[in-house]
Amino acid sequence: MTPSERAEGLRAVPLFAELQQEDLERLASGIDRIQLPAGALLFEEGDQGDHAYVIDEGDIEILKITDDREVLIARRGPGEVIGEMALIEVAPRMATARASTDSSLLSIPKEHLDELLATSAAAARALFTGLLARWRETQGRLRQSERMAQLGTLTAGLAHELNNPAAAVQRSAGRLKEALTKLPIALSAAAALASAYPDLRERLQMPTEPPRRLGPLERADLESEIEGILQTLGVPRSWELAEGAASSGMTADTVQSLVSEYGDKASVVLEALVAMYQVFGLVGEIEEGTSRMSTIIGALKSYSYLDQAPLQNVDVRKGIEDTIVILEHKLKDITVELDLDDMPVISAYGSELNQVWTNLLDNAADAVAGTPDARISIRGRVSDNSVVIEIEDNGEGVPEEALPRIFDAFYTTKPPGSGTGLGLDISYSIVVHRHRGELTVQSRPGRTVFTVSLPTSPPS
Repeated sequence: MTPSERAEGLRAVPLFAELQQEDLERLASGIDRIQLPAGALLFEEGDQGDHAYVIDEGDIEILKITDDREVLIARRGPGEVIGEMALIEVAPRMATARASTDSSLLSIPKEHLDELLATSAAAARALFTGLLARWRETQGRLRQSERMAQLGTLTAGLAHELNNPAAAVQRSAGRLKEALTKLPIALSAAAALASAYPDLRERLQMPTEPPRRLGPLERADLESEIEGILQTLGVPRSWELAEGAASSGMTADTVQSLVSEYGDKASVVLEALVAMYQVFGLVGEIEEGTSRMSTIIGALKSYSYLDQAPLQNVDVRKGIEDTIVILEHKLKDITVELDLDDMPVISAYGSELNQVWTNLLDNAADAVAGTPDARISIRGRVSDNSVVIEIEDNGEGVPEEALPRIFDAFYTTKPPGSGTGLGLDISYSIVVHRHRGELTVQSRPGRTVFTVSLPTSPPS
């Protein structure tokens, strides 16, 4: 294909349609043609951009990889230009391009595109128009994807958090059924001794306080000591009774006093006491599990502001505490410090503010991952008719060169595939544009602080 023929082919591309013939021919002289089979990668997210491409034949998928998921941003066809944004910004590729069919493309080196834009106002104007439309399309798709990904993450975390107490309740209910079967038998056997031991009825009272929790080593030592006492009496299944007695909160001295008082009948009394404590303890475990599930569900309802108007009177402290409950699966190995006393109620969009707390806490959790003594501090104060919230972490910090762009759409300091670069952009939009507040960041190694300032009066 001659340069003139290539130039005519380029004229069909909107970006180059208004160029003078000599400009087109000069551009065409530096273009190479490349062939991509279906499924082949043209470039990957994070690659340094040195060429733009014009699709001549076939289709190219533009993909964003986030949290091991592929998000299809767009599908580009013949006559469209791709890959030019990385050249203009002199930045790594923000997405991955892959051929969905056998494709043919024209490859434009960066130096040729730079020369074209420097010498042709028409080309610069066409490129700007195309970039603006593409940016809006890409941002819209990824914002929706980011929200869905966040919803998926929260759902998975909640399922995990609910599964633990639900499984515990189910397990305790099964054991309670078995314990309730044994309890009448054990009490009946003990009651038969009442005529010989008048004080026995008083001893056989259902406990009112749960037993003290023991560590594994302390519990093993106690079980061994109790088992030794019972073995001296020749009590059958002494190891089983010892385990039940230790779980019931009995000490070795308590068991020894039973032996002293009831002699060879001590095992009968001990079985009755253990059976009662087991029932009491299992009821307590079920109560604890259902209480935990109720707390999570209550936090979720509050977090999402179900059945409420968009603009509400918002308790900022409650919103942050609910977010911590929702993200507990991610924060479980991190010390979270709260200093949010005397926070006033403000007029705000509650569910949107909770997106901000979610994004900031999620980022902070990622920042301190692998940090010894991982810590997140959340502080609040009132200043000049505004509520100010500071979220500080002791991670490695944000690189100094990244700070000016930290709130830009699609910009991320995470490695390719670990984020869309929209979490902080969405948070900034909610705080600054939606609530007329401020969102700033300060960072150095070992200390990063995001500061959210929100007016107490309704957003106008």
